Amino acid sequence: MTIAPAPGDLPTPGGPLSAAPLPVGDLPEGALLISIALAVASAGAYALGAVLQQRLAAGPAPLLRLMTRRGWWYSVALNGTGGLLHVGALAYGPLSVVQPLGVLTLVLALPIGAFLVGRRVAATHWRGALATVAGLVVLLLLIAPASGGGSLGTGGAWTVVAVATASVVALCVLAGGTARPAVRAVLYATASGVSFAVASALTQTVTRRFTEDGPAGLLSPLSVALAAMATAGLLLSQIAYRGSGLGAPLAVVTLSNPVASAVIGVTMLGEGSVAGMAGAMVALAAAALAAHGVVLLSRPDPAPVALPSDPAPAASPFDPATAALPSDPAPAALPSDPVPAAAGGSARPGGVTGPATIVAPVAAGPVAAEPVEAAGPAGG
Repeated sequence: MTIAPAPGDLPTPGGPLSAAPLPVGDLPEGALLISIALAVASAGAYALGAVLQQRLAAGPAPLLRLMTRRGWWYSVALNGTGGLLHVGALAYGPLSVVQPLGVLTLVLALPIGAFLVGRRVAATHWRGALATVAGLVVLLLLIAPASGGGSLGTGGAWTVVAVATASVVALCVLAGGTARPAVRAVLYATASGVSFAVASALTQTVTRRFTEDGPAGLLSPLSVALAAMATAGLLLSQIAYRGSGLGAPLAVVTLSNPVASAVIGVTMLGEGSVAGMAGAMVALAAAALAAHGVVLLSRPDPAPVALPSDPAPAASPFDPATAALPSDPAPAALPSDPVPAAAGGSARPGGVTGPATIVAPVAAGPVAAEPVEAAGPAGG
């Protein structure tokens, strides 16, 4: 199936495709699989970038010093790669397919982050992730525009920038005034999601100008505003990760970004929604489910359960580490051998007669003991 290029279309690998998201029925053969693959790869790049940001935020280094580390720039590159892959996925597939796949960022980031620190994902966090993903998927399907997406004009773009800037500043002021880390992280993450949504809307406008005017279309104040909003989103997400873990801030960014984009589309571009009144009620229920998931993700990791230690072995009298050795008993005095009595000798004390054997003190070296005859009685 061949798609004729329309004015302003961007050349893409495989033929000229419209830069706007395509309906499913108008997709060329195999394009949907390419779109899904690019969307999953985009989610993986975003997940790795978020894990790096959170690990850097866990350290004591201030925010500006983080910008001098290679790891921070790796996270920037991964986020940029994720954005490019997302744009490529939209070029090959519809928004209703690509946008829900973006929630895989949360599902992939949790096990990656746990693996890098050598621990398992808590069951509470898994339940929170599943609740958030389920609510997000339903929301994204309901808030998807019924008509094709357009781009903001110059006046509309600056209106969006002004309103978004005021909203981001208000969220940051509220975050700075609270002492609860979880609430502060959610507020900063919401501001980050709004900034990213505005950057996405400005990207469409700047891209249209580039296709119409060439490189000169990039030299406009809107390009500066685009860079500022994208940078603000990245820095605010970095602040949100500090002291609050990975799951809750990432879930809030993933939730607030498409919701803010839908608000911009409905209010500024006149995009309709596929959901009616009944769909709005379902969307509220989905939002409540996603919010419940964020609450679960914001809970701290449970402390590891201490295993009972082995009982100490009983002290042994023969164990030098536990008890002193008893002193050896003094050897009992052995009776001396009887000495044969000499002829004519006098009786000795104890009824023993005969010559007594006297052992002289031994000098150095073995010396034989000489027997000494005891003197007999005089005149005998």
